[in-house]
Order: sequence, then structure tokens, then C-alpha cells
Amino acid sequence: MKKRNRNAQRSQSTVRDSILDYLFIIIGSVFVAIAFNVFLLPNGVASGGVSGISTILYGLFEWRPSLVQLAFNIPLFISGLIFLGFQFGIKTAVGSFFLPFAVFLTEGWEPATNDPLLGALFGGIGVGIGLGIVFRGKASTGGTDLAAQIIHKYSGLGLGTCVAIIDGLIVISAAIVFEIEYGLYAMIGLYVTSKTIDLVQIGFGRSKMIYIITNRQEQISQAIFEEVDRGVTKLSAHGGYTDHERPILMCVIDQTEFSKLKNVVKRIDPHAFVIVSDASEVLGEGFKRA
Repeated sequence: MKKRNRNAQRSQSTVRDSILDYLFIIIGSVFVAIAFNVFLLPNGVASGGVSGISTILYGLFEWRPSLVQLAFNIPLFISGLIFLGFQFGIKTAVGSFFLPFAVFLTEGWEPATNDPLLGALFGGIGVGIGLGIVFRGKASTGGTDLAAQIIHKYSGLGLGTCVAIIDGLIVISAAIVFEIEYGLYAMIGLYVTSKTIDLVQIGFGRSKMIYIITNRQEQISQAIFEEVDRGVTKLSAHGGYTDHERPILMCVIDQTEFSKLKNVVKRIDPHAFVIVSDASEVLGEGFKRA
């Protein structure tokens, strides 16, 4: 009976997570579509991807961006199925086809600004938020990402390099079709988008990972427990010169607690060797839940 209940709970959790993933895809696509129609397209900012191609073709022939994006996404998705297999499945199909639909629904919206720089900045932020939400749904909006994966598989180039090459060609095309300044605006939009995606994926919070090499391990560990209210892990290590065993204390703290921990270590052992590094995401007790 208990096993049956656990299986039922697991099944309900799976269904709930799946529904949430599709909500992420839809909401993220709407964010991308609004940013595209309100900020990027009116200012001729072709910041990579199929949306960038549709911006260039709109500038040249006034072709409707939603139809252009759909026309590109269909063969790219089919090519992905042929060359990469079915691993991206239904979620990527939903992202590939819902995004052009969202662009179609919002294409009559008034531009928020006629300044290309503001369009690139806020359009990049909006697209980054949208794509970050879609990625949290464990999917993508297809498009040139699939083309990059195909090139990566058969060329041996790194995936990031393939994405950069494709987006770079789109930016260069924008500079040729419009003006060199618009190519520069597109580069700004691309950069802002990538940074915003990181923020949505990882969050604003930053933690610190501290490594402490000291002869007063027990005193420092106890002080961290009591004064900083954080746990400590002992790592086995040997000195490279002496080959003597020198355990290392490792502690992960919130960045607001760093000064307190530093003062604790300095008070107990002024000669302690301390290494500090950033930890962009920490999951577990005392931090964010998985």
C-alpha cells in the first residue's frame, strides 16, 4: 500500500512538473514576442537567431516576421529530428511553433521607444527573460539553436562557437542591410540577452565558497558553527612541498556573511591561508531548494 501511494505521489509530481514546464514555455515565448515587437523590430535591431533574420527580411521586403520565423522554424525542426534524433521532443516543438504565434498576436503593439540603443538594451533584457523562462521549462524555441547543434555534431566545433558564428553572420548581415551602427546595437542586444538569461537561470543571489588552511582547524570550525551559523567540511590534502597532511576547511556562505567569517578566521589564526571564490548557485539546507 505504501509503495502504491509513493508511486501515485511520484506520478502526480511528474504531471505537475510537466504542466509547469509547458507554462514556462508559453510565458517565456510571450516575453520574447513582446520584446521583439515592442523594442527590437521597430528599431531594426537584429540581435541573432531566427528573430534577427526576420528583422532583416522585414527591413528588406517587409515580410511579416511571424511568418518568416515559422517558415524557418519548420525546416530547422525537421532537420533537427533527422540529424539529431528525437531527444528534444515535444517541448522544443511547442517552443518552435508557439513563439511565431505569439509574435503574430503581438505584432500590432506600439513601439515602446524609437531609440535603437534603448531598443537593444530593453529588447535584449526582455528576450533574455523570456528565453531564461523557456530554458527553465527544459525546452528551447528551436530556430538557429538547432542549426548550431547540427553544425556542432558534424563539424567538431564547440556548440558555443557554432552559436557565435551563426549569430555573428546575422549581426554582420544587419550591419550591411541597415547601417554599421545597427550591427553594433545588435551586438549590445545579444550581450544583454546572454547576461539576462544567466540571471533568470541562476538568480541574483551570489554565495561564496571559502577554503581555509590553518593549524587551528577545530577552533575555527567551532567558531564558524557558533558565530556564522554555517557548516564546515574538512577536505583531505597534502602540502606539495612538505608532503605533510594539511586538511582544508571548506565553507559555503552567503556573500553578506563573508565579513563576519573573515573576522572569525583572522581573530583565531591571523596566519591562516584563505581562498575565496564565487558560487553562482547553491542548493541545499540553508540555501535555495532544488
